[in-house]
Amino acid sequence: MSRKHFGTDGIRGRVGHDKVTPEFVLKLGWAAGRVLGGGSNRVVIGKDTRISGYMFESALEAGLSAAGVDVLLTGPMPTPGIAYLTRTFHACAGIVISASHNPYYDNGIKFFSAQGDKLADEVELAIEAMIDQPMETVDSEKLGKADRIIDAQGRYIEFCKSSISQNVSFQGLKVVIDCAHGATYQIAPKVLSELGAEVIPIGVKPDGININDGVGSTHPQQLQQRVIDEQADLGMALDGDGDRVFLVDHKGLLIDGDEILFIIARARKQQNLLKGHVVGTLMSNLGLELALKKEGIELERTDVGDRFVMERLVKNDWILGGESSGHIICRSKTTTGDGTIAGLQVIAEIVRSGRTLHELSADMEKCPQTLVNVSLGSSNAADIMRLAAVQQAVTDAQEELGKEGRVLLRPSGTEPLIRVMVEGVDEVQVNRVTEQVADVVRNNLHV
Repeated sequence: MSRKHFGTDGIRGRVGHDKVTPEFVLKLGWAAGRVLGGGSNRVVIGKDTRISGYMFESALEAGLSAAGVDVLLTGPMPTPGIAYLTRTFHACAGIVISASHNPYYDNGIKFFSAQGDKLADEVELAIEAMIDQPMETVDSEKLGKADRIIDAQGRYIEFCKSSISQNVSFQGLKVVIDCAHGATYQIAPKVLSELGAEVIPIGVKPDGININDGVGSTHPQQLQQRVIDEQADLGMALDGDGDRVFLVDHKGLLIDGDEILFIIARARKQQNLLKGHVVGTLMSNLGLELALKKEGIELERTDVGDRFVMERLVKNDWILGGESSGHIICRSKTTTGDGTIAGLQVIAEIVRSGRTLHELSADMEKCPQTLVNVSLGSSNAADIMRLAAVQQAVTDAQEELGKEGRVLLRPSGTEPLIRVMVEGVDEVQVNRVTEQVADVVRNNLHV
């Protein structure tokens, strides 16, 4: 199915360009209201902290009202928090205004169904078809109303805390939490503090333009140093909208999504709580697959994107999956990727096992993996990847690596990039081969 507006995770781009304009978002809100309205006939809207969120919040509110749909506003709220509130308020949909880990000058719109998961393909296509129709406002007596969920943050904080056992306390643990000046800036520190941890927050002073700027899961260096300086037990880095998480051990070493997934999966297995296989992606490190196999756990791979991970989990009624980027889905706890909840599961395992984060992660040995992002400029990713020279470079690289390596070329689902990933057993070889393939891609842009 070909989508005209929706990408793999909603609609995203540079503010004021293409579809990320107040005019388009107004029409999008109206179209979504026409398609999704009914039943409870109300929609929950949340946003991260970027300055353009105010503008798009108003545009969505106006469009939905014109379609006769009521609006419940949360203010800054993590993406997974909107999924939760959509379910608890029995809304017909949830909408998040966020560009996740992107800089402040980008923004986007993503949707949740009434069940708190991603919209089905046919629903997205129906919204796209409605966008092309003339916008008609319902009669005045049928216009939607807007209200604010006053206790939205408190509700979500309690939900996050409920994701671990009541007899687990984080007392005695010192945790540095980096909220990326994003949607979790008030929530995540409170969750950890109320669970008993000594909390040192950074990235908690949003000004509308500093979201993800040198902080958060995409820039964890400050967190790594702060963990060492504070002699903390661990650090936790979230992204701008709170659906990704990286951790840092007491030595300042970064623990990525693959390692987090391994720690949670093994803990679930040891407690007889793991159901079925674990789902990763084509980018998941080979070391994750091998470490899980030692624990008697099978890893299945999907295309890159938490959407595809979730689809595989739902199809098989499995409970755990994720991506190297830190999207971790604990289906037994929530309906979507949630950085805060995933981080809590790891901290709970630290408490349960009596082992440090460094010790828990050391049981998974990562294979050398190098990722290079090649900026496309005005070039089209699909066209570049079809070029004979690029395809030959990938073939040559795979032949050199043999069975002990992988070469993956894929377009980013959220940015104008081609991602070149190479994995193998020899780090020097992996780095060299990655640059060779990336150079071929760069040299064939605009051809």
